[in-house]
Amino acid sequence: MEKIAITGATGNYGYAVIEALIKKGVDKKSIYAIARDKIKAKLLAAFGINVVIGDYNDYQSMINAFSGIDKLLFVSSGEMKNHAVQHKQVVKAAKKAGVKHILYTSQIHETDDPKSPMKFVMKSHLATEIAIMKSGMYYTILRNGLYLDMLPLFLGKNVIENGIYLPAGNGKIAFTLRNEMAEVAANILNSEGHKNKIYDVSGKGVSFLEIAAMIYHITNKNITYVSPDIETFIKTAIGSGIPKEYAKMIGGFSLAAQQGELAGVNSKMEMLLERKPTSVEDFLLKIYK
Repeated sequence: MEKIAITGATGNYGYAVIEALIKKGVDKKSIYAIARDKIKAKLLAAFGINVVIGDYNDYQSMINAFSGIDKLLFVSSGEMKNHAVQHKQVVKAAKKAGVKHILYTSQIHETDDPKSPMKFVMKSHLATEIAIMKSGMYYTILRNGLYLDMLPLFLGKNVIENGIYLPAGNGKIAFTLRNEMAEVAANILNSEGHKNKIYDVSGKGVSFLEIAAMIYHITNKNITYVSPDIETFIKTAIGSGIPKEYAKMIGGFSLAAQQGELAGVNSKMEMLLERKPTSVEDFLLKIYK
């Protein structure tokens, strides 16, 4: 019986992967949930799975947590400042502990251009991918799309009244439900044939002009779409009360979309999910109908 471990198990994505594995009938005794917060980790005990304490910042704790694991789902760290250092440490610990196959949640992108508007997140992702490929472990890189769950953050609270204001031009973003990407990871963990593969995991790319039209069809209210330059957007967003880091993140992803980085044209989502993923329009229907 293969032992499967999931890092970041108390986070939304990791938690959803565990739920999907159990729903698919994977033996609970073979599932190891790795979390750094002891209090939050107690919530996982209700699943009847193994709960292990491990912290990306604590190398020895990672080695201990990974000991005896066959397949490891390495969920990318949510800490931006120490991202790259943490990731290299996790890969090193997995190799040291004898992990056979490592899966990593990366980010969809079309180029490795160091000048990309997504360099704030892609630099560490690409470094991690390289470290994993050079490690000697079998690997599966999941280049996930942007969470469809985050679309309301891009649109703003008053999109009906204010319209859409983003520096995305006519570019498309392959927004994808987090739980469905988690299910893809569970499918891969629960099957074979994925060694040394890189998969784009995302829905169909849509532009914000298309999203404006979708909201119009749902609400029968005209939605304007304005695409300012990136500097104007960030200044305006901060002035409206959006925290600076969020303004830069949304602006960076939007500009990356304008440059064709996030369209998800090579997605293997439907094949790996074994059904069509939830569309942006279906998601918007639930919000605005």
